Amino acid sequence: MAFKFQGFDFLGLDASLTEEELLVRKTARDFVDSNVTPIIEECFREGRFPREIVPLMGEMGFYGANLEGYGCAGMSNVEYGLVLQELERGDSGLRSFVSVQSALVMYPIFTFGSEEQKNKWLPALATGEKLGCFGLTEPGFGSNPAGMTTRARKSGDEYILNGEKMWITSGSIADVAVVWAKLEGVGDKNEEGADSVRGFLVEADRPGFKSSDIHGKWSLRASVTSSLSLEDVHVPSANLLPGADSLKAALMCLNQARYGISWGAIGAAMDCYSTALNYSKTRKQFHDQPIASHQLVQEKLVWMASEISKAQLLSLHVGRLKDSGKSGHQHISMAKRNNVWMALECARLARDILGANGVTEDYPIMRHSMNLESVKTYEGTHDIHTLILGQNLTGIGAY
Repeated sequence: MAFKFQGFDFLGLDASLTEEELLVRKTARDFVDSNVTPIIEECFREGRFPREIVPLMGEMGFYGANLEGYGCAGMSNVEYGLVLQELERGDSGLRSFVSVQSALVMYPIFTFGSEEQKNKWLPALATGEKLGCFGLTEPGFGSNPAGMTTRARKSGDEYILNGEKMWITSGSIADVAVVWAKLEGVGDKNEEGADSVRGFLVEADRPGFKSSDIHGKWSLRASVTSSLSLEDVHVPSANLLPGADSLKAALMCLNQARYGISWGAIGAAMDCYSTALNYSKTRKQFHDQPIASHQLVQEKLVWMASEISKAQLLSLHVGRLKDSGKSGHQHISMAKRNNVWMALECARLARDILGANGVTEDYPIMRHSMNLESVKTYEGTHDIHTLILGQNLTGIGAY
């Protein structure tokens, strides 16, 4: 049973949003209600990514929405966050797809790419005509990307790449992969003497490049998750991202994705809260009274409303800082860490309120809960963001 989402604005934050921001949110909200909500449970059940809406999201300007030029919408970071909030209200897998396309593929090309690379890829990625993926995580290196084993070797006017990447969103449907590899060879060391990490644009049809989907997921089932294999993949020197000369560049991309996740998690939490609130008003127990009249149910609803409100304040403020050029990676880490934790707890409380109904596909609660388990892990686990913040507070790294 689906309850119509009415929005959530306990603190009256809509009054602090501009007309443009409200319009962007309404546009994204209407899109989700019309195109995502009717099909997402079936997609999740079947483990199918709804590729049919990819061009529609391109028409809406959702890809690379906060980038300027090259066919991108040029939204503010707050507007972009509101789009991702609504998309994750629909499903975390859908928001993940847009985050990867935007923050992990288009952003590095926009920020570190040559003008030729930007003109070739960004307009096609902005419409969804071309899709991309981001190859950083490896089977043995997730939270510690500096330990990656993927290598790139210079050979004449090209590079030869070898390695494996894992847990790659959109890997098997991508036309291009942004692959991070350690550059071998004399003179290619960083200041610490280690091989320099560089970014490469690798077209999916190059010989030696293979992708395979990861099956058996209980999370993000409406999203494509893949492994990548590169075996003597030759790419021209023109495919090297000239501005990405260290691992720091890859981490900057992750920071963009983490910012979007902080907003997206609010959308998932809103959907869980709204479902639980409406359910509690209609479900009757004991003397034919709605369970919303029970003190313990009200306590759960109050907790959810309070934490969602605080998360809204956090992401909105970080978004304003980002738009003014004043946000730090520690601010984004706090928002991602807090808001995903909050959303997962909201999903669990909502499931509790719905009782046995909470585990059925008639309601979105369990789908959000399973999805959020992955969201809590990717783009920096909850614990890694704790250590990032701890280092910022104390000046001492505890990795």
